[in-house]
Amino acid sequence: MRLIDPHAHLQADAFASDAAEVAAAARLAGVERLLLPGWDLDSSRAGVALARELGADASAGIHPHVAGEADEDAWAAIVELARQPAVVAVGETGLDYDRGFSPREAQLLNLRRHLQLGRRLAKPVILHCRSKPGERDAQDDLLRELIAAGAGSADWATNDGRPPALLHSFSGPVDYAERALELGLAISFSGLAFRRGEESSADVARLVPDGLLLIETDSPYLSPPGASRRRNEPQWVRITALWLSEQREAAPDRLGELLVANYERTFGRR
Repeated sequence: MRLIDPHAHLQADAFASDAAEVAAAARLAGVERLLLPGWDLDSSRAGVALARELGADASAGIHPHVAGEADEDAWAAIVELARQPAVVAVGETGLDYDRGFSPREAQLLNLRRHLQLGRRLAKPVILHCRSKPGERDAQDDLLRELIAAGAGSADWATNDGRPPALLHSFSGPVDYAERALELGLAISFSGLAFRRGEESSADVARLVPDGLLLIETDSPYLSPPGASRRRNEPQWVRITALWLSEQREAAPDRLGELLVANYERTFGRR
């Protein structure tokens, strides 16, 4: 089965001693395309450098957890990184009202900057979104910010019809996913879909149009059942892929072809 992993933090400390070996194991498992997202300036720079070594892709951005810490110099450096051809996406950014490590206003300002940058560069924006259990305020705020930024409008032109943004490691109610899809966003599923409280992910997995569907690991986090609980790795994206094939009643090989095509449509071919 052909596989992808558009969200693997191989520049994280968890992979400090063996990132190349982990990437090689992923290739052997069928993972053809890898994307290393940044979550702050240092990790964005490290992700770009490591992606070059591994023949992978990278993104540059500031996560909502550290939105309150990023100064203007850091943001200017992210903008310069995002302009590089090797950087295929903007982010990881978004909103996290669950842990709330940064004030909401700082998160919203950070998100707006990323959306404007992604629109200006015609590169998709990788979006993290979490609310506290049983709540949806982060999802509702994210949708409002996307609409205000022009997502879903003819004004937000993207290359080759690629999505303006993607909801990484999907979490939220079905109607949130439906509205995001109406705006043209892609949706990616991770090991989070297996956790208690995320049952809506199965319903969403069945309704995402073929062309807007992705999977990921969010390594080293969110290990799916059967993978190491100590450290998730890109090779374990196969578990989520097989779950997705069951939800959509799709043959694994056909789904794999679709996922690779969607990765290339979203982030570009090499």
